[in-house]
Amino acid sequence: MPARPRTGVVLINVGTPDSPAVGDVRRYLREFLGDGRVIDLPLAARKLLVDGIIAPFRAPKSAKAYRKLWTPEGSPLIVHGNALVKALQERLGPDHHVVLAMRYQNPRLQAALDGLIRMQVERVVLVPLFPQYSSAATGTALQEAMAILGRYTDVPAVSSVGAFHADPGFLDAFADRINAHGHEGYDHVLFSFHGLPDRHIQRSHTTCSTWLQGAVDKTPVAGCACETGPYDKHPACYKMQCHATARALAERSAIPRAKWSVGFQSRLDRKWVKPFSDELVEQYAKAGMKRLLVVSPAFVADCLETTIEIGEEYDELFREHGGGKVQLVESLNAHPRWADALARLVRQA
Repeated sequence: MPARPRTGVVLINVGTPDSPAVGDVRRYLREFLGDGRVIDLPLAARKLLVDGIIAPFRAPKSAKAYRKLWTPEGSPLIVHGNALVKALQERLGPDHHVVLAMRYQNPRLQAALDGLIRMQVERVVLVPLFPQYSSAATGTALQEAMAILGRYTDVPAVSSVGAFHADPGFLDAFADRINAHGHEGYDHVLFSFHGLPDRHIQRSHTTCSTWLQGAVDKTPVAGCACETGPYDKHPACYKMQCHATARALAERSAIPRAKWSVGFQSRLDRKWVKPFSDELVEQYAKAGMKRLLVVSPAFVADCLETTIEIGEEYDELFREHGGGKVQLVESLNAHPRWADALARLVRQA
């Protein structure tokens, strides 16, 4: 009889609908956007906005996009996640048991942790699959996992893998993806990161680390000048980590400084961190560029925001304003060097 694993490893991503049907997409959006760390409005206002406006009107459009994305095996986020689980399990061996979980919808984080507790693991390593830290992604994943673990009678030792945007293995794997396309054949390289509201960025610049829990110091600083560093001035600043990621990848791929830029995508309104990626794509097309390479290092698996938003919508936008082709750089998915790096990060945790 094989020995039981001593360590449970939980890979946590944001989530995906159970299917591209409008009802399933609406259910996913309500859970995702109803999280107070994602839309940080008072509960009543948040429910009115999400349940009354965003979910009903956005679900049919999102469902159409998900139908384009869906595979015979299901959501790409789960397909790529399961492939990464397999690759990581092979590297960690029988002393570890690796599972995939989503912060919203299925596979449920509760079910993943329940399974590990039934296996009587001695330690749980939580791995939020977000290279750059944000309260709306890493923060909520860890908060939910800790809340679930705290309800067990016997709580195992718990650790987590933090932001890994500066990890050499992560950077090397993404540089491999970039170099496979050869930036020399493109007019420009855009590093496009998922956007956040300005106020989320500003809070990382306060002296108070418990802003969301109602601490006294609630006055955010004005603006964020983290584009050029020093990158240790505000270590939890998402914007700083994004710019640090882009700079490190550009250096690894030998992309000249004049040939790359940083943008932020997937915004809900104009009070989000700038510059906006879609506006940059339009600007580059109008400037006469014909070939644009887009990298999205905020995602470790291809999903709606990469395959559809960048690969299709940005390509259409670029062509509409005179450009030729937007080429999306494939995400890490289950890249061997990424699996190697993740195994090392888990062992270190």
